Formats: sequence, structure tokens, C-alpha cells
Amino acid sequence: MCTAITFKTKDFYFGRTLDYDFSYGEKVTITPRNYPLPFYHMRSMDSHYAMIGMAHVAQGYPLYYDAINEKGLGIAGLNFVGNAVYKEKVSDKDNVATFELIPWILSQCSTVKEAKELLKNINITNTPFHENLPVAQLHWMFADFEEAVTVEATKEGIKIYDNPVGVLTNNPPFDKQLFYLNNYMHLSIREPKNLFSSQLPLHTYSRGMGALGLPGDLSSPSRFVRAAFTKMNSVSGSSELESVNQFFHILGSVEQQKGCCIVEKENKGEQTTSNKSSHEDTIKEEYEITIYTSCCNGKKGIYYYTTYENHQITAVDMHKENLNGSLLSTYPLILREQIYTQNK
Repeated sequence: MCTAITFKTKDFYFGRTLDYDFSYGEKVTITPRNYPLPFYHMRSMDSHYAMIGMAHVAQGYPLYYDAINEKGLGIAGLNFVGNAVYKEKVSDKDNVATFELIPWILSQCSTVKEAKELLKNINITNTPFHENLPVAQLHWMFADFEEAVTVEATKEGIKIYDNPVGVLTNNPPFDKQLFYLNNYMHLSIREPKNLFSSQLPLHTYSRGMGALGLPGDLSSPSRFVRAAFTKMNSVSGSSELESVNQFFHILGSVEQQKGCCIVEKENKGEQTTSNKSSHEDTIKEEYEITIYTSCCNGKKGIYYYTTYENHQITAVDMHKENLNGSLLSTYPLILREQIYTQNK
């Protein structure tokens, strides 16, 4: 599962956590303006906006999980299992496969407003990238300095929701996620007052009691509420270091630690001595963790990240590459923990 947020100080920041039980070997990937982008049902784009983000590059194609283009428009795709519904190709629409949606939009739109216009004629298809890469069930957050929206393809069709909190997790559909915030309107960053009974001398005995009831589990609805509360009340300086630092602290409120979320997978064991003609079903326990956390400055085009094993913030600047080039630039994630020894 995952959490995506927007954040504004002097600049606009966009990023997410990727929470999963395994990695596809993703890399920070820069697609320059002249890298040919083929589309399964649409014409190829040989010239387009440059973009930077996290992607699994397969057969030369950047399968972006999240990215932002040189104009400051960002998109993140998050799991939406059980609710995402894609269709077959139709003749009167722009037929775009799920894995193509991020480059399709970022290659030609500079704002959310422009993206919403392009989405009016889109049909998100169930076309797989490869037989070994099944169609991912996703929904997306689009954001720029001015606004954010959530885009979902469901059995009712394409839905575009205004996203006033600039937060997205997974299930349920976004309108229900947003509605759940009504259950937490009593939360506060201030000390609570005794509204229980005027006949009882109730008092606070700890700081932070105004947020009693803020959910702390790892489910999607709880992470949505927690990320929204943390982000909406977050205070940060406007410098780059202060902004990036605070962004990672906000997403730190929803990160997943190894061992706290078991993903059970059924495996076939070896033949047993008691029944050599059959296989014993076993359950292999794996753990969902925050594989990486990202933060991108939409104005400067700098992509920052940390990984589960490496808490040091690493930066990749798209403008230090040849954005007029025709070759992808990829940077493998630094996975090993970087520890600074102060008393050398």
C-alpha cells in the first residue's frame, strides 16, 4: 500500500511512499524531451516535456510509479485493488493503457487544468505491458502548485475528484476517503477542554491529547486520516532544506516497518513422507515495508528519496542532465544505510 501527498512552502513539492513486499528494481529515471515514447494504441511522441520520477525500466520503456515534468505537474499511481476497472479499446476515445497514463499526461500537459481537459476523452485500457507484468489496479493523484485531483477508473467510468487535502492512499474510493475525515473533526493540535461533564474535574495529563483518536494502524483509511492531519497542521520554513526535511517528516508518520504487516503467500512445499503423492501447502510470510519515500520539487525538478535501508536523503537534479537528449538517464537507488561518524 502507499501514501502520496502534496506540500507547499515557497515551492511546490510532490511525493509518496511505496509500501510493498518486494521491489521491481526501480530507479530514478529522467526522460528527456526527445526520447521517443511509443503508446500501444496512440501515436508515438518523439518530442515532449521532460520528466523525472521513479520507474521500472522494461524494454527501454519507463514504467513510472510517480513522476513530475519540467513544468511542475506531478502524478503518482497508487494501488486501487478491487475497485479499478479498465476497458477494451474503443474507437472514439484516446485509448491509453494504465502503464502509459503517467507519461501520456506528463509529456503534453503543464498543469492539472490541462490534464483534466485531456482526460475528458480518455479510455484507460486493460492492455498489459507484458504477459509477465499483469495490469496494475491503480488510481492516481495529479497535482501542481495550484490544485490536486484524484483520478479513478471504476465500473461507472472515469471519475475526477477535486482533492482539497492533497493526500491519497489506496482503498476505498477517494470520495469515501474524504468523507471519513468527518469522523475526526474533533481532533486538534491544542489541548482539549473538558466537555465530558462539568461535574467532573477532568484535566489533561500529557501533551498532544488534542489528537486522541488519531488512527495509528497501517490500513489505507487510517493512513489517509493520519497523513491529512499531519500535513494540514504541518509548519515549515520556506527554504529548500527546511521544506524537504518537513516533507519527509510528514510521510514518516505513515511509513511501514518490517514485521508490522505480514503478507501471506501460499506456496507448495516438498513432498511429505506421509503422503508422497501430494504436495503440502505452506504459507510463506513476507512483510510489507516502505521500500522508498520520494519528494520532488516541482519548480526545480529535483527528485529526493530515501529507502527502507538508507535514511540519508539522496537527490537527483533533472536539470543537470541533457534534457534535449534522446536517451534515458537512470540512477539505481542507494540502498545501504549511510551513517556519518561524528567523532572520527
